[in-house]
Amino acid sequence: MTSSIVHDTQIEPSSNQVIRCHECHYHVKIPVLTHKQAAYCPRCNYQLTVYHESSSQKIIALALTALVFLVASLPFEFLSFSASGQSQSINLLNSFDVLIENNYEILALLEAIFMLILPSSILLTLLYVLVPLELGFRLPKTDAAVDVIFLLIPWAMAEIFLIGVLVSLTKIMSLADIAIGLSFYAYVFFTIFMTITLYYVDKHQLKKSLNTNHVEIHSQINKSLSVQKTWALLVTSVLLYIPANALPIMHTNTLGNDEPSTILGGVILLWKMGSYPIAIIIFIASVFVPLAKLFILCWLNYSVQVESDQKKTERIYWYRVTEFVGRWSMVDVFVVAILVSLIQLDNLMSIVPGYAALAFCGVVICTMLAAITFDSRLIWLTSNTTEGRINND
Repeated sequence: MTSSIVHDTQIEPSSNQVIRCHECHYHVKIPVLTHKQAAYCPRCNYQLTVYHESSSQKIIALALTALVFLVASLPFEFLSFSASGQSQSINLLNSFDVLIENNYEILALLEAIFMLILPSSILLTLLYVLVPLELGFRLPKTDAAVDVIFLLIPWAMAEIFLIGVLVSLTKIMSLADIAIGLSFYAYVFFTIFMTITLYYVDKHQLKKSLNTNHVEIHSQINKSLSVQKTWALLVTSVLLYIPANALPIMHTNTLGNDEPSTILGGVILLWKMGSYPIAIIIFIASVFVPLAKLFILCWLNYSVQVESDQKKTERIYWYRVTEFVGRWSMVDVFVVAILVSLIQLDNLMSIVPGYAALAFCGVVICTMLAAITFDSRLIWLTSNTTEGRINND
């Protein structure tokens, strides 16, 4: 494997240059940035880049720390559940085994991908890019590696999984004794350090550190293809949304009695138990957000299809909202996965997922893909060059 020598191992401040806004295709002149300054597009207010001094060293240190905590979260007990003299405990790895042994392979795969495989892949790829630069050389395919990092970031859901665990504990706290193991605390610290790591990651600055003459390449706008793909994904989401809410998302078997629970039924149960904050979180994440996201994306896609020239600022704002909140709907899927892994006490009590779990996961994935295939540049029809606004971060 060959490597090329680079003379600049530190991410330096931005130099004067014109870059094209990712969201509206506007040409923006970026001046030199100082520590914690961010450049914004003057037309759509998209954050083009932010500069942090010594960001590469910070990312390396934080990513390594996060990986250490992730490794520490694997071998020890994560959660334990005991009722009527019977107990069940899991760590993160054997939680997947429990799901697979009970023929829930797809649920196990989705959980592993979103809360373990993708987060660790992002951190390892960051180290692949930045560690050699700090040592004075560059590994092959680092430009492609940076693109992969930002492709994976929206799908890494460690913090959402953690919220799902807390919701699961709230749901079963009144049914049995719950104990939290060392792996749980390690995963909490992993989530914290990964979040801080991503705070310092900036695509423009990373690309600049790899090649001082880097020019951002933007694909041609294909309105017809973007609109068609987005409509197809939105129609699929609507079709999946019906069984996701009508069918049980999980079944609780207690002494031979099957108690099915829908998403809305789970919200009502939490409310009756007095867990009002958790009930509100689940209602917003699993009922309100998916429905609102479908309506917003349909409105956005229709507006660009008919070439509407109205409310451009409002449309780009709501597009960003859908991008940000859509992934949080996965919390209910993680709740089901945790409860199924933890509560398997034979005839005394067991929980199995319902068909709605996979349907709802499909809704979340399809709406996220719809937000990706929707080309926000279609909202804006002209491109010019101007000075970008600078804000202290």
